[in-house]
Amino acid sequence: MNDDQDSGNFAMNWMSNVVPPKIRSFLRRETPENLWVKCPESGELVFHKDLESNLYVVPSSGHHMRMPVKLRLDTLFDGAKYDSIATPDVPLDPLKFRDVKRYTDRLKDYRAKTNSVDAVKLAAGKLDGMAVVAGVQDFDFMGGSLGMAAGEAIITGMNEAVARKAPFIMFTASGGARMQEGMFSLMQMPRTTVAVQRLRAAKLPYIVVLTNPTTGGVTASYAMLGDIHIAEPGAVIGFAGARVIEQTIRERLPEGFQRAEYLKEHGMVDMVVPRVQMRDTLARLCNLLMKTRTDKAA
Repeated sequence: MNDDQDSGNFAMNWMSNVVPPKIRSFLRRETPENLWVKCPESGELVFHKDLESNLYVVPSSGHHMRMPVKLRLDTLFDGAKYDSIATPDVPLDPLKFRDVKRYTDRLKDYRAKTNSVDAVKLAAGKLDGMAVVAGVQDFDFMGGSLGMAAGEAIITGMNEAVARKAPFIMFTASGGARMQEGMFSLMQMPRTTVAVQRLRAAKLPYIVVLTNPTTGGVTASYAMLGDIHIAEPGAVIGFAGARVIEQTIRERLPEGFQRAEYLKEHGMVDMVVPRVQMRDTLARLCNLLMKTRTDKAA
């Protein structure tokens, strides 16, 4: 054993055997695990408070990290004031599904972890003085997967927008349909599509903000049925995964395929907007589209 190891062991023994517990706890202040966050793009370590104050966008690289649902809503509505909209109850486990654990237990774990009933949260409030209704998909809740509860939440949000005569803004983030609910999950695709048609019939704006990632059955339904589609920079947007597509067509995909910028170049999304500009952009669009609706009604 070398001198450095001897010194280290002596310090450990001294802390354990000589220093009183209260002083020991003071000396051993543990650093929180999330004090520093590593940027997936540049590898840079960013202080979590700096990241939070910059809306979870890494200052140097501009990489858009996943944004907590509460912060998303706080930054959308005027003065961070809004009313949460409750959603109807649905059967928890219609198929009595079980893999390595029961589906009901898995739901219980995610509800405890996220403090949410399911993957979609609804709220209503003012955006630049205008009444709007918003839905936010939480990727931290089972990958934002679309099940009966999420589908019911989206339909409820759109119906609420119709009742309030307000625009509906949907922030999507999902890996697709929820396999534990089988066909019940897939049925949410046509059900949400019908709800979008109700917004259209009421001549109310439906704006979709596509965040990273938005894939699977969500992309194949309400995520691509908006009047305007906005994507956050670098967001992955598509139906099947790039690897699956390459294996199917046996060709190499273009650089940046399924990224927000690529989709904008090819007419799949209307604009790519950095998160710090998102609120102002949404406010302008809602005011413009609602003014157009009023002018037509007149």
